[in-house]
Amino acid sequence: MNYSMFALKGPERLVLDLGGVDGGALLAELQNKVAAGDPYIASLRVALNRPGVMRVVLDLKAEVKPQVFALKPIADYGHRLVLDLYPLVPPDPLAALLELDGKLATVNGTAAAAPRKGGPAAPGVARLATVVIDAGHGGEDPGARGHRGSLEKDVTLTIARRLKKLIDAESGMRALLTRDGDYYLPLNARVEKARKVKADLFVSVHADAFIRPHARGSSVFALSQRPTSDTARWLAKQENDADLIGGVNLDTRDPYLTQTLVDLSQTATNDHSMKLGGAVLAELGKINTLHKARVERASFAVLKAPDVPSILVETAFISNPQEEKRLNDDAYQDKMARALLAGIKRYFAKNPPRPQGPLALN
Repeated sequence: MNYSMFALKGPERLVLDLGGVDGGALLAELQNKVAAGDPYIASLRVALNRPGVMRVVLDLKAEVKPQVFALKPIADYGHRLVLDLYPLVPPDPLAALLELDGKLATVNGTAAAAPRKGGPAAPGVARLATVVIDAGHGGEDPGARGHRGSLEKDVTLTIARRLKKLIDAESGMRALLTRDGDYYLPLNARVEKARKVKADLFVSVHADAFIRPHARGSSVFALSQRPTSDTARWLAKQENDADLIGGVNLDTRDPYLTQTLVDLSQTATNDHSMKLGGAVLAELGKINTLHKARVERASFAVLKAPDVPSILVETAFISNPQEEKRLNDDAYQDKMARALLAGIKRYFAKNPPRPQGPLALN
């Protein structure tokens, strides 16, 4: 499919020109996607603009920041075009930091924290520790599906929101969600959000499936090019197939220097990731069976930030009927979020945040 997009003002509109699509089918599909009371879209129109090109006009309620990209076919979906609309002023004050190109304001040489409820940083802490929480999947990528129809993308977002609320209530800590709604977010965008806000930790929350329905238990993964088990290898492939990324973009033109910096930083990052993973795994073992009694290693693309300690948490197997039921239980979701918080706090107790971020390359 060929496409192009541009914006018009007076009033605010977005225009998408699509080549090689059926106009009637397109109109029916789009009308089903725009809900009444949509915060950004007032109405839409579809018409033939020129031979072979359909034009979609979105009448907007306010000026937005659009992002459009194509997705390759997967599983139950064919070729897809995704249009994301973002507000000019992000509702999350931490998300607003991304507009500064990752450059945090400094006060007396120390990174300044964004204002939030919960009071100042704890005594002896140079700045608020920033934890980026990644709710796995979203939007057109539903993730795994349970036998009762539960979707991984919904479970992960609920737990991620609970964890953010708990972290924000802690003195000396703050949290940022990579996504706070049901929309698609590329894996590299999740990693870059963490790097741009100079996150101290990155925690990706999942509830995956396995080919055997009796697979059960919680797991924690850190980055490795050599998976520690067949399950780790299979899970990493399932996650990475949804969105392949091409590595980390460091600001240097020397490829040899870039690789050296990445290797040095990645070694330190992996060490901290294992420490974080061990702390979180110990807390998860108090509320659920552990799938493996150690932190596993696998090449998850979402863990590849060279300067941010990162873990991926499989809260439970949504493909297991008993665990699927627990994942949808409010009490268990709360226990899971509190276990994750306890593990994070255990890590910070031994590895307090440094003034400019724990492992920053610059």
